Amino acid sequence: MTERGRGAMRRSAHEFVIGPSRLHWDGHALTIHIDEVGVPLPQRVRGTVRVVPQGLCRFVTALDDAGRHRWGPIGPVSRVEARFDSPGLDWQGHAYLDSNEGDEPIDRPFADWDWARATLADGSTAVIYDVRQKGGRERVIAERFLPDGRAEAFDVPPRHALPRTLWRIERGMRSAGPAREAQRLEDTPFYARSVIDAALCGERVTAVHETLHLPRVASLPVRLMLPFRMPRRG
Repeated sequence: MTERGRGAMRRSAHEFVIGPSRLHWDGHALTIHIDEVGVPLPQRVRGTVRVVPQGLCRFVTALDDAGRHRWGPIGPVSRVEARFDSPGLDWQGHAYLDSNEGDEPIDRPFADWDWARATLADGSTAVIYDVRQKGGRERVIAERFLPDGRAEAFDVPPRHALPRTLWRIERGMRSAGPAREAQRLEDTPFYARSVIDAALCGERVTAVHETLHLPRVASLPVRLMLPFRMPRRG
C-alpha cells in the first residue's frame, strides 16, 4: 500500500511495474512480486503471490446510477499461492480477483457500501454489492460466478445488521438467514473487513465481508492520517 508517482510505473500487455514491485500475467496465472517496506514499523515485505483463475470473466456493471463507477470480476473463482521470505509466510487457498474503475472521485456519488463474496459448495462464487448512494438511493448487485467465468443473477436476500466497528461504522450483510461476524480482520476509521457466517444461494457460507464509509474517506482527519498508512515514494 505505497503510493508512487508516474515515473516509478511502467506497463506492457503482460506486466505492470510499480516501483520495486510488479504484476505479471503469463496467460495462465497472475504473479505478483512484492518488494516493499511495511508501515508504521519499518520491516521488509518481500515475496510472491500467484493467482490462478479457473476461468476469466467478462461481467462488468455500473455501481452508481450515472454509470461513472464500474465493477467486474476478472477471476472470481481462483486459487492462490503465497510465498514470502520476509516475513516468513507460505499458504494457499481459494482466491478472488476483481477490478474497480471510476471517472470521478469515489466519495462523490456514494455514501457507503457493503460487499461480500463466498465460495459455494459447487465451487462457484457468490458476490453481493450493497451500495448506498448519496440521497439514499440503493443499488444492490447479487451475482453467482461459475468456475468457467459465466455469471448468473440470484435473488437479493434481506439485509441483516452487523455489530458496529470500533470506529462506530454501521454495517450490514445481505443473507437469506441470520448473519454472524466470526472474525474481524481489519478495523479502520473508514473501512472494515470481516469473516461472516451467512446464508446465500440456499446454503450456509463463510463470506469475506467489507464495509466502506465514504464520508470518512473525504474527512480531513483521515486524509491527514493516510500518509502514515499509505506512504508516498518516488
